[in-house]
Amino acid sequence: MTTLTLETEPLALAVRVTNESLIVDLIDGRSLIVPLSWYPRLLQASQEERQNWQLLGDGYAIEWVDLDEHIGIEGLLAGRQSGESHHSFERWLATRGNSSQNE
Repeated sequence: MTTLTLETEPLALAVRVTNESLIVDLIDGRSLIVPLSWYPRLLQASQEERQNWQLLGDGYAIEWVDLDEHIGIEGLLAGRQSGESHHSFERWLATRGNSSQNE
């Protein structure tokens, strides 16, 4: 098994969420683009909810308070998708009702 060794901690500078992708600009000039399908809560969120994010610390992670979603930048670099179980996601989805479905 190969392990990821980083010279410096990857930190986010800016975040954009489209209907298809999560795009994270890093402080070192790189941009990460991952499919939104990797994060079901973001995929199901309204545009308003998707845009309501904040960086944690110096940018080590992104948080969407409205969605109770937290994504670490190191995990993005490693290609980690959401680890949420199907049961947990279904339970979360049921609490949203129909009013917050994709707009």
